[in-house]
Amino acid sequence: MKRQKRDRLERAQAKGYQAGLNGRSSETCPYQTMDARSCWLGGWRDGRDNKATMMK
Repeated sequence: MKRQKRDRLERAQAKGYQAGLNGRSSETCPYQTMDARSCWLGGWRDGRDNKATMMK
């Protein structure tokens, strides 16, 4: 059975989440298209929120 690759927008969100957890700036978003950029930034916000929650 072949394994399917994740959707590119899901991948952008996951990369953004990791960037947020690692404390990277939102300015480091590597995506130019609006769809992927908004997914990346959404993941980045989630990652930042979770990082702040873990620090408490």
